[in-house]
Amino acid sequence: MEEQIGMAIVGCGGIAPVHADAVQELEHVHLQAVVDSDQPKARQMATAYGCNAWSDYRVLLERDDIQAVHLCTPHHLHADMAARLLRAGKHVLTEKPMAHNLEAAEKLLATAQQCSTQLGVCFQNRYNLPSRQICEIIDNGTLGRLLCLKGIVTWHREASYYTDSPWRGRWATEGGGVLINQAIHTLDLLRWFGGEVVSVQGSATADVLEETIEVEDTAHASIEFVGGVRGLFYATNAYLTNSPVELELVFEDGTLYQRRDCLFLYRDGQEIQLAEPPSGPEEPNPVRGKPYWGSSHRKLIADFYEHIRSGTPFPLDGIEGCKTLQLIEQIYRSSRTRVSR
Repeated sequence: MEEQIGMAIVGCGGIAPVHADAVQELEHVHLQAVVDSDQPKARQMATAYGCNAWSDYRVLLERDDIQAVHLCTPHHLHADMAARLLRAGKHVLTEKPMAHNLEAAEKLLATAQQCSTQLGVCFQNRYNLPSRQICEIIDNGTLGRLLCLKGIVTWHREASYYTDSPWRGRWATEGGGVLINQAIHTLDLLRWFGGEVVSVQGSATADVLEETIEVEDTAHASIEFVGGVRGLFYATNAYLTNSPVELELVFEDGTLYQRRDCLFLYRDGQEIQLAEPPSGPEEPNPVRGKPYWGSSHRKLIADFYEHIRSGTPFPLDGIEGCKTLQLIEQIYRSSRTRVSR
């Protein structure tokens, strides 16, 4: 009988059930506990999942029956919690971002590189079927050289989204606005597809929520990648609905574009659908959550534990987390100075 991996979730907010549901599908992983400083919230989730409820994550540092911890806490808590847990010999999977700024992320990366356990970052959109197909087409050169790409995020956040959770909308705790919270997944995909970033020119402003938040609700950027690939990016929380993220990649021999988890190829005047949203037996128990989160947390979490069991490095590690945070910081810096970096 294969040994079970005991795990815990810290933070019982909206994303925590997505992690818990995904773990329950894994045969060799067992949810032992949930942790939240809001004790009624922790007890409610513990009752729903049949596990322990604790109010202080430091309990986990001494628990030999817990080998892995998922961090679903506010951004500014990720780095310090992750570092302590790693030093205590726990594997850590943290929600994005891995820290609320690049400096804290780099310190966490240094700690992770000194530890024998694994640090993973939740960029689950890399596990979406269209994302995988796009990456394969780029790697194989099927459509020739990548020329340019763009990503568009038009979502909606009311003032209450921030006032109900005061850590949001503040530099010291959220680390930014739409860039670091909502659009970070799209920026991560652009960087994954485009390669090494050479320069960034961008702007980040509060266009609608300026009386509620001290960070941005809208941002755009022009990103130059290695090899002269040009990327364009736009994101806002000032729309009145959560529209599907739009991606477009233009190659020498065709154009790929993605919307609503469908991937299309336009070539020689014809449009062909290459991928459609998963349904049926491939997704027997879709995790709970908001539709625009996608359903690939389950795939990422399963892959994280496969790498723990095999002892091989998980690819979405602290290095990848730092690279995407670096791109976000470059946009912020460009916005402040209006100078390309």
